[in-house]
Amino acid sequence: MNRRLAASALGLLAAGTFLPAAAQQQGVTDTEIVIGDILPLTGPPALLGVAHNLGVKLAVAEANAAGGIQGRKLRLISEDDGYVPSRTIQGVRKLVNSDKVFALTSISGTAQAQAAMPLIKQTGLPAMAPITTYEGLYKPTIKNVFAVGYDMRDAVYELVSRMAERFPGKKWALISQDDDYGENVREGFERAAKEKKLQVVSTQVYKKGQSDFSSEILKVKQSGAEALMAGGVLGENVTMAKELERVGHSIPMGVTYVSRVPASAKMMGSAGENVYTVDYVYLESAPEAKGFMDKIDKYLSAEERARVNRYTFTGYASARALFAAMDRCGKALTWDCTNAELAKVSNLDTVAMTPISFTATNHLAAPKLFLLKADPAGSTYKPAP
Repeated sequence: MNRRLAASALGLLAAGTFLPAAAQQQGVTDTEIVIGDILPLTGPPALLGVAHNLGVKLAVAEANAAGGIQGRKLRLISEDDGYVPSRTIQGVRKLVNSDKVFALTSISGTAQAQAAMPLIKQTGLPAMAPITTYEGLYKPTIKNVFAVGYDMRDAVYELVSRMAERFPGKKWALISQDDDYGENVREGFERAAKEKKLQVVSTQVYKKGQSDFSSEILKVKQSGAEALMAGGVLGENVTMAKELERVGHSIPMGVTYVSRVPASAKMMGSAGENVYTVDYVYLESAPEAKGFMDKIDKYLSAEERARVNRYTFTGYASARALFAAMDRCGKALTWDCTNAELAKVSNLDTVAMTPISFTATNHLAAPKLFLLKADPAGSTYKPAP
């Protein structure tokens, strides 16, 4: 975590920025429950943030249409952090102190969640983390933080392992980002490489925000690599795939599930022919997702539906878990009760992803992964044959 941001966050705590534990019913009236969202709604990462926000809005609309939670209607307040950690801290302060939300349905990305975590832990208010699932969210267990997803390191390990089985004997290359997200990618890759005894001929780290990967891909080709783990977020992976195609180096390329969105597949076009990923979120076309797709048609506008992707699924699923825990607390809704009930969620089927479960000692819902392959013709992904 950035030390300056950590110091800033802890300084705010020392100054008594947050409400004392006695005021745990903040955000709750006889008729309303106020919840908050902190996530990127502008800039390139908005492709993720807006989609997630739509999933939460869908869950709110569905719950309110059914009478709310114990007769109280839900109201969502969303804050845009632009994927900037300092803005995440500011947004959390506003949501907790000014808007006085009862719970958070998102705490943005990895670096952003790390920056805001001291504040969130201090409040004790229920906080869901479906966009990022870095280890600091659940190891050690934080009583009020619940991650919905799969540890990125484990996901990369699974992806590289499955690709190694599909393409045995290949020489491998890795390109990753110079931040915590990139570190997770590297750790997962290195674990798979060691266990599968992969021959790694090229490893490169690029600067976050980089848009030209001609040099990196040329080095991949010159190294003789026959498979690539592309550890970008969204646009970086698209650029790498296109650059591989441009230089005529057609090799299998793995990307994290972060990239498993229609826009990414569409932008890659024919360059995505050899792109693989793993995910736990149902494909929009999967039979298991039909119930969720029906909800999208019912509660979202045509304009909103055009911005739906896998993060709409995870946003909805995470919110559903939160609302289920809140409902079990009855009329006496408190932070402590909601956190305790979240820890009891077991095999919750949200029709958006494989079932969600938590325990008192495990606040990471690590659903089942499946291997996917990009489908350039359909601008989407399909189960790998």
